[in-house]
Amino acid sequence: MSNRKGLTLILTGEGKGKTTSAVGQAVRARGHGQRVLFIQFMKGRDVIGEVEAVLDFGLFDMVQFGRTGFVNPDKPLQEDFDLAGQGFKKAKDAVQRGKYDLIVLDEILGAVHIDLIKLEDVKFLIQTKPDNMHLILTGRDAHPDLVEMADLVSEVHSVKHPFDQGIGAQEGIEY
Repeated sequence: MSNRKGLTLILTGEGKGKTTSAVGQAVRARGHGQRVLFIQFMKGRDVIGEVEAVLDFGLFDMVQFGRTGFVNPDKPLQEDFDLAGQGFKKAKDAVQRGKYDLIVLDEILGAVHIDLIKLEDVKFLIQTKPDNMHLILTGRDAHPDLVEMADLVSEVHSVKHPFDQGIGAQEGIEY
């Protein structure tokens, strides 16, 4: 991998599929023999299909830093700040050690948006990552500074969603 250029990718937007896309990228990287770390922010250990599959098959390292349930963006709990801080420390340590070829920071953009994680810390992480390491950042509300720093930005738009028709979340589709 001597000619490898580590990229920073952002998957953002209001639509569904950002985490699923990141899981797909991680599986693809693993299929090429790359070492992958997938860190989920603001997601706790309830039944999430991608977590179950990754753990069942041992595809790559995956850890969660969030409590069960949703974070209230207007009033995050101290536990939300603590867990986000622990997750970011894990990410920073992993980037510094350089053990992984790809690190996914799932929902970190939302964590930055509600100040669970400081924007400047994420910018520094991107600036100081090893030259051959890929980073994927997912979540809604990508900060313009991060968009500017990224090599690739995909925005997922919702055109139509079953929720609009009164259909609840479907196992294997939404989670």
